Amino acid sequence: MKAILLLEDGTTFEGESIGANGTTVGEAVFATAMTGYQEMLTDPSFAGQLLTLTYPLIGNYGVNPEDVESGKIQVEGFIVRELCEEPSNWRSTLSLRDYLGQSGVVSMQGIDTRALTRHLRVAGVMMGAMSTDLTRAELMNALQSAPNYGDLNFVERVSTKETYEWTGDECSKLSDLPEPKCHIALIDLGIKRNIARCLARECCKVTVLPCNASADDVMRLNPDGVVFSPGPGDPRQLTETVATMRAMIGKKPILGICLGHHMFGMAMGADIIKLKFGHRGANHPVKNLISGKVSITAQNHGYAVHPDKLSNDVIVERINLNDGTVEGLRHKRLPIFTIQYHPEASAGSLDEGYLFKDFVDNVMRGEQ
Repeated sequence: MKAILLLEDGTTFEGESIGANGTTVGEAVFATAMTGYQEMLTDPSFAGQLLTLTYPLIGNYGVNPEDVESGKIQVEGFIVRELCEEPSNWRSTLSLRDYLGQSGVVSMQGIDTRALTRHLRVAGVMMGAMSTDLTRAELMNALQSAPNYGDLNFVERVSTKETYEWTGDECSKLSDLPEPKCHIALIDLGIKRNIARCLARECCKVTVLPCNASADDVMRLNPDGVVFSPGPGDPRQLTETVATMRAMIGKKPILGICLGHHMFGMAMGADIIKLKFGHRGANHPVKNLISGKVSITAQNHGYAVHPDKLSNDVIVERINLNDGTVEGLRHKRLPIFTIQYHPEASAGSLDEGYLFKDFVDNVMRGEQ
């Protein structure tokens, strides 16, 4: 069955459907990772987006129940150059085609993903629509009537509605780990499961709270530290979460990851800017300005902290070597640091996985 992708500037790509029939609308973006398609599909930070993968062959190792990062596929639509129809991996339990179809995700192959990626790099990310059954004119009407990506609060859609304790999963059996040595409150702005796994491996009891949790809600748990998770959408939509972050500063050690990093930046006076085409992939170089160390990182974000209005109490600790944008902040006096990238990887480089240990060590010492 044929499928069509229409961007808001009128650019059109035609290909073949590899998922569910129907129509979907979202922000068209691209990611440069060579592997990790299952983790990216299930990453809540991709909610509301049409995800294009730049690597030309996708699906060659199939799908398995251990590599999911949330309870379902989160992308609005999925685009690849070529789908592998015969996956080969001992862990595979399902083909990517079947996974997309069973999940009801409109997806397509057979377009020039290099041309699409170049177009988004030059013109910037933009809204797009995909369909297997509408004409181009009908699809343009659907696109023009849809709300803009930045106008929607996707965090409310993907966050847990109730507080719960992380009890492990197929990849992380709590029974195999030592007794917890500290208690971490994890604010769910769109968590990837591997964040909870990494904290559990550092012997943390992890309690997950909804995105609208107040500072009082957090303090009632009396945690030893607080983590603000990654998540989707425009950070400027999350005024409640910024207020929670601001109220928590000075009360508990804090780690902010990606969207959590934005929350800290805004709480400390910074503005948020939208990047032209964002950082999405597993190969982004980040430099630590204090140590001089360069790490290869996994990233998934379309916004960044602008440092000009940051409080004098905060330093920019890390920058992106591709474009100089802020990748990490650290409070000068308090046990708070935040990072723009994903130390939990899934998928991506493991270069920065030590940061979970650093955070827990800081929590145990009660210092930064």
